[in-house]
Amino acid sequence: MLFKKKRLAVAITVFWVLLAYIVTGLGYWFIALEQRSRQISNYQIAELNPADPGYTVKYDAIVAQKKKRTAQYVGEGSTFLGLILLGAIFVYREVRRQIRLQLQQQNFMMAVTHELKTPIAVTKLNLETLLKHRLDEQKQQKMIQAALQETNRLDTLATNILVASQLEGEYIQSKESLDLSALVKHAMQDFAHRFPDRRWAERIEPGCTILGDPLLLQLLVNNLVENALKYSPREGVVTVSLEKKGRAVCLAIADQGPGIPEDEKKKIFDKFYRTGQESTRQTKGTGLGLYLCRKIADDHHAILKVADNSPIGSIFTVTFKMV
Repeated sequence: MLFKKKRLAVAITVFWVLLAYIVTGLGYWFIALEQRSRQISNYQIAELNPADPGYTVKYDAIVAQKKKRTAQYVGEGSTFLGLILLGAIFVYREVRRQIRLQLQQQNFMMAVTHELKTPIAVTKLNLETLLKHRLDEQKQQKMIQAALQETNRLDTLATNILVASQLEGEYIQSKESLDLSALVKHAMQDFAHRFPDRRWAERIEPGCTILGDPLLLQLLVNNLVENALKYSPREGVVTVSLEKKGRAVCLAIADQGPGIPEDEKKKIFDKFYRTGQESTRQTKGTGLGLYLCRKIADDHHAILKVADNSPIGSIFTVTFKMV
């Protein structure tokens, strides 16, 4: 990684040096042409006879010709300079975009590798323990529950990757009248069963009907709740509320985690984006969950926002239009 950063620094330095050289050469070209034009004008004026009745007219013509050449040089030089700068800006932005994408993909691969290895290792260890040892019923149930949770992590990861790929392709959404209240209620029952040791608070108003794709909306709710679980302390409360507000339906998921800095609140919805360094980050994830939430919200003409919770944490809200 250090070698790549050095190569990148060298490439950027060479780019700016070449750009400075080109601009300097353009300036030298303009000065040289202007000096030559002045010499030509001075030579033509020196050849004039002051006693000639048409001296003034000829002198003015020479001066006008010199100004015309200067205007031509300025126009051509400005055009070339503008094209060079536009090209340089375009190349620089594209290079930076490709570099950011490459770094994001590297972080994504590191995260996916970790996300795959950890649940596989935990599940394998639990199953081997169940096979090799005779455990009491309570311990067996606990290990089976842990294995199921890790399997659900794998399933969520595979679903996120698959749906992210499909949404960028030709995914055909199934828009239908949907009882969002029932969907959220069922999702929360599933989370309470999967995470019985976590604290939950629900305020789900019945009859919240919207137009949408059940699979995508289920993924939206799951990703937002899992994000709240991920960043909340084990003793913290995850609050899920769903209510009608006029002709809109508002879904809100609040956590009691560390919160999100202001400069990060827009970036967290970018594809593969995760705060901190991948090699030292403690929280799980691939940087796809919130990206998918924003994509799904946009596809349903909904508004996804994040705000600070009180006294600590974050609140993610999705506002839909009612049917």
